[in-house]
Amino acid sequence: MSEERQLDALRVLENNPEMTQRDLAELLGVSLGATNYCLRALVEKGWIKLENFQSNPSKLGYLYLLTPLGIAAKTKLTARFLKRKLGEYEALRLEIEQLKSEIRHAE
Repeated sequence: MSEERQLDALRVLENNPEMTQRDLAELLGVSLGATNYCLRALVEKGWIKLENFQSNPSKLGYLYLLTPLGIAAKTKLTARFLKRKLGEYEALRLEIEQLKSEIRHAE
Protein backbone atom coordinates (compact mmCIF):
# COMPACT_ATOMS: atom_id res chain seq x y z
CA MET A 1 0.00 0.00 0.00
CA SER A 2 1.52 3.28 -1.10
CA GLU A 3 2.09 6.22 1.19
CA GLU A 4 0.08 8.36 -1.20
CA ARG A 5 -2.95 6.07 -0.89
CA GLN A 6 -2.60 6.09 2.90
CA LEU A 7 -2.40 9.88 2.91
CA ASP A 8 -5.41 10.19 0.60
CA ALA A 9 -7.45 7.89 2.84
CA LEU A 10 -6.43 9.75 6.00
CA ARG A 11 -7.25 13.13 4.45
CA VAL A 12 -10.69 12.00 3.32
CA LEU A 13 -11.56 10.22 6.57
CA GLU A 14 -10.45 13.14 8.72
CA ASN A 15 -13.20 15.26 7.13
CA ASN A 16 -15.71 12.45 6.49
CA PRO A 17 -15.38 9.81 9.24
CA GLU A 18 -18.80 8.35 8.41
CA MET A 19 -17.87 7.59 4.79
CA THR A 20 -18.55 4.04 3.64
CA GLN A 21 -15.79 1.87 2.23
CA ARG A 22 -17.62 1.84 -1.10
CA ASP A 23 -17.76 5.65 -1.22
CA LEU A 24 -14.12 5.90 -0.18
CA ALA A 25 -13.10 3.40 -2.87
CA GLU A 26 -14.94 5.40 -5.51
CA LEU A 27 -13.44 8.69 -4.34
CA LEU A 28 -9.91 7.27 -4.27
CA GLY A 29 -10.38 5.50 -7.60
CA VAL A 30 -9.46 2.07 -6.27
CA SER A 31 -11.28 -1.21 -5.79
CA LEU A 32 -13.37 -1.95 -2.73
CA GLY A 33 -10.92 -4.73 -1.83
CA ALA A 34 -7.96 -2.34 -2.00
CA THR A 35 -9.85 0.12 0.18
CA ASN A 36 -10.65 -2.57 2.73
CA TYR A 37 -6.98 -3.63 2.77
CA CYS A 38 -5.88 -0.01 3.24
CA LEU A 39 -8.33 0.61 6.09
CA ARG A 40 -7.34 -2.59 7.89
CA ALA A 41 -3.67 -1.60 7.60
CA LEU A 42 -4.43 1.86 9.00
CA VAL A 43 -6.32 0.29 11.91
CA GLU A 44 -3.44 -2.13 12.58
CA LYS A 45 -0.97 0.77 12.61
CA GLY A 46 -3.18 2.54 15.12
CA TRP A 47 -3.77 5.49 12.79
CA ILE A 48 -7.53 5.12 12.69
CA LYS A 49 -10.06 3.43 14.92
CA LEU A 50 -13.46 2.06 14.04
CA GLU A 51 -16.55 2.96 15.99
CA ASN A 52 -20.01 1.58 15.36
CA PHE A 53 -22.84 4.03 14.97
CA GLN A 54 -26.47 3.75 14.05
CA SER A 55 -27.40 6.39 11.46
CA ASN A 56 -31.00 5.25 11.40
CA PRO A 57 -32.95 2.43 13.06
CA SER A 58 -32.41 -0.01 10.19
CA LYS A 59 -28.76 0.67 9.24
CA LEU A 60 -25.56 -0.01 11.14
CA GLY A 61 -22.39 1.76 10.04
CA TYR A 62 -18.91 2.70 11.12
CA LEU A 63 -17.02 5.85 11.90
CA TYR A 64 -13.37 5.89 10.84
CA LEU A 65 -11.74 8.21 13.36
CA LEU A 66 -8.13 9.36 13.15
CA THR A 67 -6.22 8.70 16.34
CA PRO A 68 -3.58 11.09 17.69
CA LEU A 69 -1.01 8.72 16.16
CA GLY A 70 -2.91 8.92 12.87
CA ILE A 71 -2.94 12.70 12.92
CA ALA A 72 0.83 12.73 13.49
CA ALA A 73 1.34 10.17 10.70
CA LYS A 74 -0.84 12.24 8.35
CA THR A 75 1.32 15.28 9.07
CA LYS A 76 4.52 13.35 8.31
CA LEU A 77 3.06 11.81 5.15
CA THR A 78 1.88 15.25 4.02
CA ALA A 79 5.34 16.73 4.54
CA ARG A 80 7.00 13.92 2.53
CA PHE A 81 4.37 14.19 -0.21
CA LEU A 82 4.82 17.96 -0.41
CA LYS A 83 8.61 17.65 -0.57
CA ARG A 84 8.36 15.10 -3.39
CA LYS A 85 5.83 17.21 -5.33
CA LEU A 86 7.91 20.37 -4.92
CA GLY A 87 10.89 18.50 -6.38
CA GLU A 88 8.76 17.35 -9.31
CA TYR A 89 7.46 20.90 -9.76
CA GLU A 90 10.98 22.34 -9.81
CA ALA A 91 12.14 19.75 -12.38
CA LEU A 92 9.11 20.53 -14.55
CA ARG A 93 9.66 24.27 -14.19
CA LEU A 94 13.26 23.89 -15.36
CA GLU A 95 12.18 21.74 -18.30
CA ILE A 96 9.58 24.33 -19.32
CA GLU A 97 12.18 27.10 -19.16
CA GLN A 98 14.53 25.02 -21.30
CA LEU A 99 11.80 24.38 -23.89
CA LYS A 100 10.91 28.08 -23.98
CA SER A 101 14.57 28.91 -24.54
CA GLU A 102 14.79 26.40 -27.38
CA ILE A 103 11.74 27.94 -29.03
CA ARG A 104 13.14 31.47 -28.69
CA HIS A 105 16.44 30.39 -30.27
CA ALA A 106 14.65 28.56 -33.10
CA GLU A 107 12.63 31.63 -34.13
